Amino acid sequence: MQSVDNAVTDVALATKKFFKRVLPIMLVMLVCNQLNRSNIGYAQEHLHADVGIGAAAYGFGAGLFFIAYAIFELPSNVMMEKYGAKVWLARIMISWGIVSFLMVFVQNETMFYALRFLLGAAEAGFSPAVIFYFARWVPAGQRGKATAIFIAGSSVAAALSGPIAGMLLSLHDVLGFRGWQWLFGFEGLLSVVVGIAVFFVLDARIADATWLTADEKFALTAAIADEDAQHADASGGNPSGKVNRWKMLLNPQILLLCGIYFSVQLSIYANTFWLPSIVKQIPGTTDLSVGFLSAIPWVCAVIAMYFAAKWQDKAKSKRPLLVAALLLAAVGTLAAAVASPVLALVFLAVAAMGFKSASPLFWTIPQSGLHPLILAPAIAIINSLGNLGGFVAPLGFGIIKEQTGSVIPGLFALAAASTIAAALVYFLKERQTEAAAGPTAAPEESSPLAVAAK
Repeated sequence: MQSVDNAVTDVALATKKFFKRVLPIMLVMLVCNQLNRSNIGYAQEHLHADVGIGAAAYGFGAGLFFIAYAIFELPSNVMMEKYGAKVWLARIMISWGIVSFLMVFVQNETMFYALRFLLGAAEAGFSPAVIFYFARWVPAGQRGKATAIFIAGSSVAAALSGPIAGMLLSLHDVLGFRGWQWLFGFEGLLSVVVGIAVFFVLDARIADATWLTADEKFALTAAIADEDAQHADASGGNPSGKVNRWKMLLNPQILLLCGIYFSVQLSIYANTFWLPSIVKQIPGTTDLSVGFLSAIPWVCAVIAMYFAAKWQDKAKSKRPLLVAALLLAAVGTLAAAVASPVLALVFLAVAAMGFKSASPLFWTIPQSGLHPLILAPAIAIINSLGNLGGFVAPLGFGIIKEQTGSVIPGLFALAAASTIAAALVYFLKERQTEAAAGPTAAPEESSPLAVAAK
């Protein structure tokens, strides 16, 4: 029988080993995910020239990804619970890799739409599966750290995607393939290879981990089982509570949260899909230089997220920080709309510092303002509706560019959306009332986004 002190030490050692061995694998998976999600932005001009996919069609196809993602996210999560996170993560990666590879053969808009929809369906459930894996391996006290590192990795992955895309697009007519075909083909096959490796490298259960000692396995398993039992007791055996999700849509606080998060996602995905085309307006740029220049805003975002996290820990109220981040996004976007192409890139970097920092700051608000028993389903609703910004942004920018020949009106719209969102923040409830106070661990940890906000 382990003593309490020995058990605590073994849990700490096991967790440290997890961070060194498993978390890097998750970050590699995230990089592959970002590459396959964002490569369409770098290939846009080439698809227009070679396949005839115009701006509006591109925007619609880019947005279809999120429709499929929303439709298939719940079924994917159900299957993950049935087969386990390890198997399902490998399946997800291999599936999206195959679909991405098939983009090599796209010949018309219909094929483009179908493959973008299939890509969204294939990727559905990726982040929840990663977080579920964390929940089975990492104690609650370290779970937020693991998730925060994973989320921060998305900005690093976005920064890497540009240079990689630029190098692949430079392979014009090598072996008879166009640059954009190399882009989709290589990044698709990379995901397939990594997905297969994940199946063999990741351990499904703590008991299977040969890199943990017997005492570490026992202590870690016991710690997580004890936390699960406590959470079930605290929520009466029903962590999410018996709530009517349709009625929750009438809750003014939830509607405000949906609107604010929708605005954040508008900015994130408008830049994900359209930043390369904006950068390409800089005179003298090539595919390679566009790739490297497009990485600048995401690098700046990583730095900003680091400092935002430090300030967040010290701040009693998160609302002023969130307002500041949203206004920074608005000012940067507005300035980019009226600046020269070179200065536009600088201001878009400022905007990225704002809207990327806003995302983790945002998720602290529902944790403190909503009742614990409705927190998990509320976050699911906020995430689903807010992510529609990923559909509206590329579609809207595509239509605007098709009609006007420029994305500048779209930038004005993004700036206005961020400004409105900043104003809405002050109507949010941030602190818990005595009636709402109570154990929050169970609902927080049932959602990847709630955990990420810690």
